[in-house]
Amino acid sequence: MATDFDVIVYGATGYTGRLVAEYIAGAYPEGVRWAMAGRSLSKLEEVRTEMGIGAHVPLFTANADDPASLRAMCARTSVVISTVGPYQLYGSDLIAACAATGTAYVDLCGEPGWMRKMIDAHHEAAKTSGARIVFSCGFDSIPFDLGVLTLQEEAVKRFGRPVPRVKCRVRTMKGGFSGGTAASLKATLAAAAREPSLVPLLASPFALTPGHKGSSQPSGLLPEYDATVESWVAPFVMAPINTKNVHRTNFLLGGRYGDDFVYDEMVVTGLGEMGKAAAEALAKLNPFADNKGPRPGEGPTKEEREAGHYDVLFAGLMPDGTRLDAVVTGDRDPGYGSTSKMLAESALCLVQDVTGEGGIWTPGALMGTELRARLVKNAGMTFTAG
Repeated sequence: MATDFDVIVYGATGYTGRLVAEYIAGAYPEGVRWAMAGRSLSKLEEVRTEMGIGAHVPLFTANADDPASLRAMCARTSVVISTVGPYQLYGSDLIAACAATGTAYVDLCGEPGWMRKMIDAHHEAAKTSGARIVFSCGFDSIPFDLGVLTLQEEAVKRFGRPVPRVKCRVRTMKGGFSGGTAASLKATLAAAAREPSLVPLLASPFALTPGHKGSSQPSGLLPEYDATVESWVAPFVMAPINTKNVHRTNFLLGGRYGDDFVYDEMVVTGLGEMGKAAAEALAKLNPFADNKGPRPGEGPTKEEREAGHYDVLFAGLMPDGTRLDAVVTGDRDPGYGSTSKMLAESALCLVQDVTGEGGIWTPGALMGTELRARLVKNAGMTFTAG
């Protein structure tokens, strides 16, 4: 399908959208046809000037409450990058437009209830049109999705079969969550209050695998001493979305990780009484409980983003106790600096590296090793196994 652009950044005047636009402009000064879109043309012009992006980058308007403008945007590009969330409030018509027009799509979504609704409503239409729709192309859930993929690839090489038990343990993480993440969680809780039927879906690790349930999974809701990593561990706030995406990847890959695959995510807090106390405190902490954090459209300074980083361990255990590890690291804060690079590279991976049939995908299932190679080369991430 011939289009005017490879990529359109939709929501380019927002905080994360600006970072994505800045990254594309700096990393791909030529060779990528791209444009910026949002509700206000004057605001887009202001942002483009402020960020030093050349006037050759086109601007045009598109609005979440104007489906015709969304379809017009889709008709002009190979891939839409959407940073306009919460997606359950502002994203449904864009997914419908992409599915209808065969336009590829990536976002930062961590809203499993909405994602399941979109899967149920548009997966088949996307398959028919050829639209490759990929949710969760940021810190939730690329490091975790591709981390498990990396571990399982190595397991098959070494053992001839996948590892049935994987423990994801976040060892270090410096940098906060975005204002959009907080707004998305609040919107999800509000949706669950309006629709009680969403509650069991949100609680299920298999919420994104329609018609399929695997082995019983750990809840990850309580602090515990983990002998595998010889440390106390605490619940990880992103686990409710990451675990669902990892299981959907396994589902879309035809059960490549096995029908007995068990996976959880927790944060390492340390040894002894101090580690235990830290785990217990973290288990009680709700980082979104007040309004002190950034609001949608707000975020840290450039210096703060560049000072951030993360290190995530994936410990794979075979039935006989043999252990195989993989590690994923990132060189920027997870919620902003690293996420903006992951999102942009995911879109360009769909343009330049990956074909594949239409449908609603995960990064690991559709882009897998190709995306991993891009992130290592361009986005300051590492993936190691051994």
